[in-house]
Amino acid sequence: MTTVNHWTPDDIPDQTGRTALITGASSGIGLETARALARHGARVILAGRSQTRLDQAAQAVRDTAPGARTDTLVLDLADLSRVRDAATRIAETETVDLLFNNAGVMNLPERRTTHDGLEMTVGTNHLGHFAFDALLWPAVLRSPAPRVVTVSAIAARWPTGRLDDLMSEKNYRAMGAYAKSKRANIVYTLELARRTADSPVTALAVHPGSAMTGLQQHGTGALSRILTPIAARLLMGSAEGAAWPSLYAATSPDARTGSFIGPAARDQTSGTPRPARLPAGADDPAQGARLWAASEQLTGVRFDPEAGTAVQDPPA
Repeated sequence: MTTVNHWTPDDIPDQTGRTALITGASSGIGLETARALARHGARVILAGRSQTRLDQAAQAVRDTAPGARTDTLVLDLADLSRVRDAATRIAETETVDLLFNNAGVMNLPERRTTHDGLEMTVGTNHLGHFAFDALLWPAVLRSPAPRVVTVSAIAARWPTGRLDDLMSEKNYRAMGAYAKSKRANIVYTLELARRTADSPVTALAVHPGSAMTGLQQHGTGALSRILTPIAARLLMGSAEGAAWPSLYAATSPDARTGSFIGPAARDQTSGTPRPARLPAGADDPAQGARLWAASEQLTGVRFDPEAGTAVQDPPA
């Protein structure tokens, strides 16, 4: 495993002239990612569900980096028609140099479905991003050196993260569905890296460690509501620190396509980003091919990243 020298966001190279699109950018890791990139000259497109919250986030970025160029994009990853509309806006005219698949939901107490009937956690965290990436891909290919960074989690290593029963139709457990979605993020990224090996695209997955970012809002029961703030104080890092792996993956000249990056500290909440241990079997090309095919079937989006094409059919 490659050793990474000490790194902080101060080491981000000048990003002037580059555009970053960040999903889930109205708070947490996404907002901190936007702030750091804007401080280093990047134009940032903040994507999320609420225009009001996006406007507030864009102002927060400008407060941090006066003169920063910010734009917003309303995006609901749980509705494929809205994913298509948002992606089309970008694909037609924009160049996206840095694409962050950052948005997510976690710990939904009961099985819920997206607008298109997909299990909500996997449908949002993986399938929504798969369709969004595919449909805006022409904007990515306009960049001379694009990077796609997908935010996974330590939970991807849990045994409950196996990708059989992807829609949790046989058995639903809240954190099991989350683990499944986070493993899918990694398997998708590694397959994307394989499918773009002969192109300038760099595809990386990251895990942010443990941080309070807003994902914990869906805790189940009184005990969770009591314990979550305690865990936040004792065990979890800040959203700012949790953004370091994403920022390193997107900007470091040492980051390599197909890598999985996480914080180096033993508690996995902070520290220099470095290559992290993959979930067992996540780098199996056969698993990557199966997930890609299932993602195309479930979303109705056929994605050929090397050719730069995507076709959307009605989802299965």
